[in-house]
Amino acid sequence: MLLREDAPELYALVDEVAAVVGTRGVDQVVVDACVNASVLAHGVRGRRLLTLGLPLWEILTPQQRVALLGHELAHYSNGDTRHGLVVSTAYRSLTTWHYYFVPIPRPSAVEMVTNLLYVVPRLLLHGMLTVLDHLTLRAAQRAEYLADRGAARAASTEAAVGLMDRILVTESAEVTLRREANRASLTGPHGARAAEGGAEEIWERLRAYMASIPEDEYERQRRVGARRGHSVDATHPPTHLRRTCLLAGPSAPAAVVTGEDRERRIAAELAGARATVARRIVRDGFRA
Repeated sequence: MLLREDAPELYALVDEVAAVVGTRGVDQVVVDACVNASVLAHGVRGRRLLTLGLPLWEILTPQQRVALLGHELAHYSNGDTRHGLVVSTAYRSLTTWHYYFVPIPRPSAVEMVTNLLYVVPRLLLHGMLTVLDHLTLRAAQRAEYLADRGAARAASTEAAVGLMDRILVTESAEVTLRREANRASLTGPHGARAAEGGAEEIWERLRAYMASIPEDEYERQRRVGARRGHSVDATHPPTHLRRTCLLAGPSAPAAVVTGEDRERRIAAELAGARATVARRIVRDGFRA
């Protein structure tokens, strides 16, 4: 976890982006190894927690990072019911309880009885989650489009569209990280320790690989998404539709621009987390 005193420049950027999209900043920032990002409210006071997936952060340009922050924070200013305190708390509580009632794998005789006792409460929890999903589904899909507009206001339409393109190929980033982790594990204990020592180079190789992806691969992914169609029970609209929606509206300039000095300061604040996450990927493997 990064406290405000540990990363004042990052928090200042989050606050600036939040002001542009019409909300407040966050109370805590956590960095993890996922190719994702999210903001959630927790507790009675509705404290906001920003989770930054470092692999996603590393493959974005500075303006695309602003767009990412703008998208996540805009969920709190566009009427997204799933990010409201009541609904988000209910959803998180139900999800947590459902996790605890998951059947025990390879159970013993006693655990088989426990699994049987878990069936009814697990089905009840699953039913409540399904009802909550359906009640908030349309609002959640609409909120994604509105959050994309917030991203464009903060970082520019060009940066928001670039973020959509990166999201299209996040699977490639996941494959690259698995390959890096597997390569370290195949070299044996001594090789793994050496790889862990130079683990931060994983970010350079990840960025280099993502930069090598040709434009026709992005176009292929967009066409695949169009052929796949839109599932009515999906919480997120297809990425190609979100990209098209951004391009269909007027082009917005960037309200928040990060200069080179600011980028270096934020990078310095994230240096410790970057090294920790890289070593964890090399040592424990990558899990999407």
